[in-house]
Amino acid sequence: MMNTKKVKAVAYGEVLWDVFEDKRMIGGAPLNVALRMKTLGCEAAMISCVGKDEDGQAIINYIENAGLETTGIMQSEDFPTGLVNVVLNEKGSATYEIKYPAAWDKILLNDFARKTVENANVLLFGSLVCRDKVSRSSLDELLQKDIYKVFDVNLRKPHYSYEMLEKLMLSADFIKFNDDELLEISAFMKSPFSSLEENIYFIAENTQTTAVCVTRGSHGALLLWKGQLYENEGYTIKVADTVGAGDSFLAALITSLLTGKEPQSAIDFACAIGALVAQSVGANPVISDAEIENLIQSHR
Repeated sequence: MMNTKKVKAVAYGEVLWDVFEDKRMIGGAPLNVALRMKTLGCEAAMISCVGKDEDGQAIINYIENAGLETTGIMQSEDFPTGLVNVVLNEKGSATYEIKYPAAWDKILLNDFARKTVENANVLLFGSLVCRDKVSRSSLDELLQKDIYKVFDVNLRKPHYSYEMLEKLMLSADFIKFNDDELLEISAFMKSPFSSLEENIYFIAENTQTTAVCVTRGSHGALLLWKGQLYENEGYTIKVADTVGAGDSFLAALITSLLTGKEPQSAIDFACAIGALVAQSVGANPVISDAEIENLIQSHR
């Protein structure tokens, strides 16, 4: 378990454009996590691939302006920058149509990307980037590094297999699910349990992972940390859209835990940030310390 007051994070995976009915916004779960970690005082870098096109250059410019290191983002002449069609229902929950193939399916590591991971202390990755063997192979190489590995399970049908998910969980030091993902994967692994709490312990035991977190939408989250279970029951807000809320939650939780914050305070803080993102439009709204503190205090 790392113990550092300065988190140096590298996020590996998809960077893309989320295309809504009336707008386009830069996104991708690993990028959203890295951007939020940067605002929370971490050093952050991104490893990915975009097309050699206007969309790709716009993403690189955006990431640079946000203060993230971008030398690990390749530019492909053969594949376009990723696009995802996002449809929001009346409650603001999103469904996704993810175009394939995209440049982020073909991530190749350069020497700078390898060195960036070697100099970092946290590697964040998800399951979606493994839908293509090229990007999966590059991730496999990075997972051999001596670094704290955070796996954000991100099930988007049909872009995953259970065998691949098991391998990624076995590589991770920290696994984050939402409630549906936890129950789906636990069932595949033949869990005899039905509750979230029991399945958290089941996953931890079967993957030898000591840190497991499960988000529950408006009902907050559960965190298994060093053998103890912590809970936040959620915050009451009016949802604008849920895009990126889980990503900001994860960024806040990892940053808090790895800088020594007490686990209950960490999950309370992370749930507040996730709620404030869901209350706003887009994955990366600006959130002030005062907003976070006011939301936490209002539910005590």
